[in-house]
Amino acid sequence: MHRRIRPTATVVALTATAALLAGCGAPSQEPADTITFWTPQSTPDRVAAQEAVAEQFTQETGIEVDVVPLAAADQDQALVTGAASGEVPDVILAGAAQVTSWQAQGLLDTDVVQAAMETLDPATFNENALGAVTVSDGDTGESTLAAVPSDGWVHLIAYRTDLLDQAGVDVPTTVAELADAATTIERELGVTGIALGTQPGTASGTEGIESVFQSAGCRLVSDGAVTIDSPECTQAAARFKELRDSSVAGDYDVESARAAYLAGDAAMLLFSTHVLDELANLDEAVPPTCEQCADDPAFLAENSGFITALEPPAGAETAQFGATLAYAVPARAHAEEARRYIEYVMDEGYADTLAVATEGRLPLRTGTPEEPTAFLDAWGGLGFGPKVESSVAEVYGDDLVAAMGEGMTAVSRWGQGTPDATLAGLVATQGTLAQQLDPLYRGTAPAEVTRQMAAEVTALQQDQ
Repeated sequence: MHRRIRPTATVVALTATAALLAGCGAPSQEPADTITFWTPQSTPDRVAAQEAVAEQFTQETGIEVDVVPLAAADQDQALVTGAASGEVPDVILAGAAQVTSWQAQGLLDTDVVQAAMETLDPATFNENALGAVTVSDGDTGESTLAAVPSDGWVHLIAYRTDLLDQAGVDVPTTVAELADAATTIERELGVTGIALGTQPGTASGTEGIESVFQSAGCRLVSDGAVTIDSPECTQAAARFKELRDSSVAGDYDVESARAAYLAGDAAMLLFSTHVLDELANLDEAVPPTCEQCADDPAFLAENSGFITALEPPAGAETAQFGATLAYAVPARAHAEEARRYIEYVMDEGYADTLAVATEGRLPLRTGTPEEPTAFLDAWGGLGFGPKVESSVAEVYGDDLVAAMGEGMTAVSRWGQGTPDATLAGLVATQGTLAQQLDPLYRGTAPAEVTRQMAAEVTALQQDQ
């Protein structure tokens, strides 16, 4: 499905570290009694859960695993430093953007990934997830799978079934219907139609833009050409303003948007799957606070429906904002032991691995050739939230579990799996698009806003 390639001279020359690796990139040939695993799942309870999975692997193989919690930014720096000195971990759980960046720099051993995938079967994986960790060569068009997709989360839209009924609004299926529904709810009921990240110039605004614009069929860049000023994107900008204007409480960041829905002050919420346990009163740190919740803590869970993927315009593919985590193997790692560990945590130990943070770790390998939905079904039965007292299926039903699988199938980020991924990453991290939200809110025509967005993205592209 994906062909493995060696980085071109241009790609390898991206960093001095890559040049160092060019002469010492062979995997370690020495058998290892212990391997090192870096994970961004770093809270004490999550580390303990991962250590328990590692212990099961040790009992089966005799190979010890040193689980090292390390945040994404620290992983980036530590891998570059370790690659230069020859001291690298054996397996890293990392985000898709990190993985593709490391591969472009020549920091990874993709032969191990190919071997693991042959055992696990690529056909059992989410195709979009494979694309998210694929690096394409802009000169040859060839590509390499840089890591084994593990899990992720997806944006969904929670909606109050009772409030939509009161406003006489049908469940929306497209961005246009979503904007119309939010506007109607605010007008009819006097509550926020939808809460989402809309603050200008912030990370929450950046996330809100990409989420809504993607669902509306807008693409930031295509084959190197900046397209954020396309008619689809201009229409998306107009709809985004409508969504924002449905708020009766000003602009939200991610946390305040969630708080508004939990308090009963918003009829809809655009948020990640991490909200599932909080709606069900399973996280004491973030409880429901709506008026009805005082007498019935399960009120929001019982009166919320979920849209896991919006329908795209004709001719566009369904694209839902989300995140992908994957297992990467650095060059000069203990290749054989790393392969065995990855195969274990993606098969026998997969359900226990997802249970480390069920609501935020949806399976990207949904099953086996014999049981295509085995892992998705297992995920639905896992305890979720800090209390881990109930499963997603018990609280929300089997239909939502199936819908979550469909939502993960649609997970996409601008530029993923293409040579445009680097530019898209820069646009996101620098908040380029969110800087234009204030003019949009003040009345600047959406076409002018997207034209300015395109100018800023083009300038960034030329500076690469």
